[in-house]
Amino acid sequence: MVELKTPEQIAHMRAAGLVVAEIHRRTAEAAVPGASTKDLDDIAAAVLAERGAKPNFLGYGGFPATICTSVNDVVVHGIPDRTVLASGDILSIDAGAIVNGWHADAAITVLVGEGHGAELVELSRVTEESLWAGIAAMRKGNRLVDVSRAVETYIRRQPLPVSGKYGIVEQYGGHGIGSEMHMDPHLLNYVDRRRGRGPRLVPGMCLAIEPMITLGTPKTHVLADEWTVKSNDGTWSSHWEHSVALTEEGPLVLTAPDGGREKLAALGVTVAPDPLA
Repeated sequence: MVELKTPEQIAHMRAAGLVVAEIHRRTAEAAVPGASTKDLDDIAAAVLAERGAKPNFLGYGGFPATICTSVNDVVVHGIPDRTVLASGDILSIDAGAIVNGWHADAAITVLVGEGHGAELVELSRVTEESLWAGIAAMRKGNRLVDVSRAVETYIRRQPLPVSGKYGIVEQYGGHGIGSEMHMDPHLLNYVDRRRGRGPRLVPGMCLAIEPMITLGTPKTHVLADEWTVKSNDGTWSSHWEHSVALTEEGPLVLTAPDGGREKLAALGVTVAPDPLA
């Protein structure tokens, strides 16, 4: 069953989304050479405490940290530890928050320090822009597969990197979000015709849209810690995510400070009014 939210519930999710946006702002600033991923986790915990929000990652299925920090060939679910960041690293920071029982979840990719080749810069750009293409397809009357198609189509239309391919990760994808962090429906980042078109998108539906792309294989494996997900061929990856609510007035990007207004305007999409403005 797909949970539909009331305007009041979406307002709570927007409040949680702004906490996530602040976590990303502060951890991205701190993601410099010499910092550890545990340092970033401590910052995220401090933001949650300052804002009176609760963590939704910590303890989830036994996850031992406040955020996920995935470095280089780690695609998702990296556990913050004493790993020290270095110039040239690519890092995804996946964060979440709960406000009044309602969840938000988002991820960004950070290029640490200097020395990144054009291929890595482009990898992050393509991943982020495919996310916005998916968000733009979150319109009343569309179906879930239209979001998947928009993400995949954007990626497939980009010039190939030096490695020869972009691998759209197959084993992980987006999801519904609301009174729980992970809910129906599951959202692929590519079109699988065997799965049908999925539910119709209607006001009150909230999705966490999150493309994950590598510079090689779409295949991944989980390490012995039962969380850390790496690409099978060791190629580096990027992960971008936003939680998005569909309202009668259009989409609202709950985890973007401006609600997604600037990015979606460039795609010809009008953002719904911010309930907290």
